[in-house]
Amino acid sequence: MGKKDKVTQSGFVLSKTAKFSVLELSSDCKKPSKSTVAKAKTSVSKENKNSEVKKISAQAPTVKVKMAAPVASGKEESSILSFLSSSEDTVITDTFHWSNDATLVHANVVGAVKSLAAEGYVVESDISVSFNVLTDEAKNIAANGSPEFVVYTLLKSLGPKTKNELDESLGKDIVKIGMGNCMKNKWIKKDGQSLVAVADNVADEVRSMLEQINNGVEVDSKELAKLKRRKLISPVTRKSFSVVRGPNYAPTRVKKVADLTKEMLESGAWKTTTFKPYNFKTLGEKVGGGYLHPLMKVRAEFRKILMQMGFQEMPTNKWVESSFWNFDSLFQPQSHPARDAHDTFFIKDPLYTVSVPEDYYERVKTMHEKGGSGSIGYRYNFKKEDAYKNLLRTHTTAVSSQMLYKLANAKGGFKPQKYFSIDRVFRNETMDATHLCEFHQVEGLVADYDLSLGDLIGTIETFFKKIGITQLRFKPAFNPYTEPSMEIFGYHPGLKKWTELGNSGMFRPEMLIPMGLPENVRVIAWGLSLERPTMIKYQVNNIRDLFGHKVEMGRTRTAPVCRFDHST
Repeated sequence: MGKKDKVTQSGFVLSKTAKFSVLELSSDCKKPSKSTVAKAKTSVSKENKNSEVKKISAQAPTVKVKMAAPVASGKEESSILSFLSSSEDTVITDTFHWSNDATLVHANVVGAVKSLAAEGYVVESDISVSFNVLTDEAKNIAANGSPEFVVYTLLKSLGPKTKNELDESLGKDIVKIGMGNCMKNKWIKKDGQSLVAVADNVADEVRSMLEQINNGVEVDSKELAKLKRRKLISPVTRKSFSVVRGPNYAPTRVKKVADLTKEMLESGAWKTTTFKPYNFKTLGEKVGGGYLHPLMKVRAEFRKILMQMGFQEMPTNKWVESSFWNFDSLFQPQSHPARDAHDTFFIKDPLYTVSVPEDYYERVKTMHEKGGSGSIGYRYNFKKEDAYKNLLRTHTTAVSSQMLYKLANAKGGFKPQKYFSIDRVFRNETMDATHLCEFHQVEGLVADYDLSLGDLIGTIETFFKKIGITQLRFKPAFNPYTEPSMEIFGYHPGLKKWTELGNSGMFRPEMLIPMGLPENVRVIAWGLSLERPTMIKYQVNNIRDLFGHKVEMGRTRTAPVCRFDHST
């Protein structure tokens, strides 16, 4: 509400920004001047476009006055304390009116009152005042007249007109609203295709009511209801305070000091310094503990299940591997597409690994170039520089190959073993709702004598039963280092559909023989991502909402504990 707006006795506000009347007509109601009609047409049509065309019966919305953030300053504080110093009974009845009289910003005065009240200089009481303000449309009507009066006046002065002629003269918006209200008030009627003014001595009641409000005259409640239905007024609530002296009142505010300093002790200033009171009973803000990420909750549950099944966790804390352990030791040819830069993140510095077991390297090279144990190999020139290239591991099977090599060359010979790992891997993939460049892989393997495909299926079924998936299907697939290979599909009861869960197979002899494992030792292995079961468990549709820089921290704090039914 501007300084020029006037508050009436009934609580309404009317802007005084009007610069011209509706129609400057002579007493005998002659033709209005073109400039006046043009002004009315332009001004009213702009406002009516988004307001009066709507349903007239809609109620006006309640508006709350939003004050700027209170900013206390010395000027406001000193003015308040000085005003209250005249006598003990002095009261600032309403900070809003007091601010206007003192030419101060009310929001700043509120800030000063709050600050003074916190130290007991003053005591404030809330004041809430409800009133109505004119909408922009109402201000234009007050300045230019209501649409119905504009239409009637034009017909009265110029004679019958068709609707199209009125549209050309006044604009479609004014005619659309004004013609309806004129017909409703029986000011005009239709005579064939023309509209004719039939009433005499018509007054612009809407504008008249606004003028009455502006002059401080009470308006009948029924008339106020009409204004509300036409959305010409909006209820407003203004917050302010009444202020009196507080228990610690003083004409001048003395700033309290929070800390006792060395300089105060040396100079003796502490004796006359006012300190802020200390509350030795208050408790400090609670320190929030760490929260496990949903991925880590599922990971912890998977680790528990695998350890219950007798698996031992592999050390997977080294993310950078050589191409030898990541690809070559797995009998994956150096020409394989997965070894291209568009699929794998290669390390620039250091570009090459320092060393690999030399005798094992030669056996792997021979297996690739010439084959062995019934295999003819890949028949190409095995390159050392390609084998020694460093990369971010594309799967944790790079660790599995090292563990199997150590197992084959352990003191005392080979002993059957079960290994698992759950850790991060990296692939140069296009990111979308289900793919990231880095994710977590769950991998398990069993190395023992004379294992078969049935052992692999049985191990997989045991694991998935423990996480609540009992219906499994296996589909033949191809992997460079496993034969036979199978994709794992499971029917998820929560999603009520079959979904791909992971991959599995038996490591090829071309991979195991160079390691030094006995010929009748077989290794079965399977793997899946950690993200997919986590997304299913926590009903996450986009992997970027689960892992990465876009993750909402609140989701981590509120994620429930992960529990699978592994009683079976």
